[in-house]
Amino acid sequence: MISDDEFIKDPEVPGPTKEEIRCIVMCKSNVLKGDVVVDIGCGTGGLTVEFARRAKEVYSVDKNPDALEVTQKNLKKQGLLIKTNLVEGDALEALDEIPDFNVLMVGGSSGELSSILKKGYKKLKSGGRIVVTSILLETRVEAVKALQELGLTPEVVEVSISRGRVMKRGTMMIAKNPVTIISATKPSKD
Repeated sequence: MISDDEFIKDPEVPGPTKEEIRCIVMCKSNVLKGDVVVDIGCGTGGLTVEFARRAKEVYSVDKNPDALEVTQKNLKKQGLLIKTNLVEGDALEALDEIPDFNVLMVGGSSGELSSILKKGYKKLKSGGRIVVTSILLETRVEAVKALQELGLTPEVVEVSISRGRVMKRGTMMIAKNPVTIISATKPSKD
């Protein structure tokens, strides 16, 4: 896992996803070296970089051109730009142009999560995985409901990370935003 300090950041662009959360997302996505991954709402590219380290190919989608610029810089810094397709635009439109894939990661949806999950599910290969990260309560509820409507059984994990800051008298724990990770697997065709 790449340290948070290794990422190029931009105060106007969300991210990168914290290292501990990236670890859990990689675990829940079960990304394999032959997989094609779609990362919707890539922000600064923290998850895109981790997926590119493991997968065959990554499609990184964001409406914000600044986000894609920072993602590109982070991919270039790690020597992973060649494995990634940067797609600027609306996720629903982008999904029409992306070939079928093995992993759908949604970190930002601009209020269109349910539609993104439904459209993405159609292009998700048999046995493929869906992962949604959420900081908002409403997004958690919407993700679970949308996955259930698709006939999937979502797994929901809420993660609260605190990092220690060593001081003269001891170590003070500083809490980070809690994040919920919702995941599900598309049934394999027999």
